[in-house]
Amino acid sequence: MKRAPSILVVGSSCTDMVVRVDRLPRVGETVLGGEFLSTPGGKGANQAVGAARAGGAVTFIGCIGCDDLGDKTVAGLTADGINMDYTVRDEATASGVALIFVGP
Repeated sequence: MKRAPSILVVGSSCTDMVVRVDRLPRVGETVLGGEFLSTPGGKGANQAVGAARAGGAVTFIGCIGCDDLGDKTVAGLTADGINMDYTVRDEATASGVALIFVGP
């Protein structure tokens, strides 16, 4: 049986918060949003998930806050079989968030 390649990913993780808008807001302007989606993200975490789903034995190294978003991130990466033993959970740091506006 062929052994899965060992892959180490050092990078970011965040929660993408995506909202559809009729148009992008101007500076200082409020634009009402429409459909909202919250999904796991971050370039490093996305690479780790892709490598794990492709059959790699992945270890992720990053820093994730000790908050609800961080708990969901760790649970999701762990569910994909990613080793999180070397990821730091920092009580003084909030988990990363990316705010994304999607226009027409």
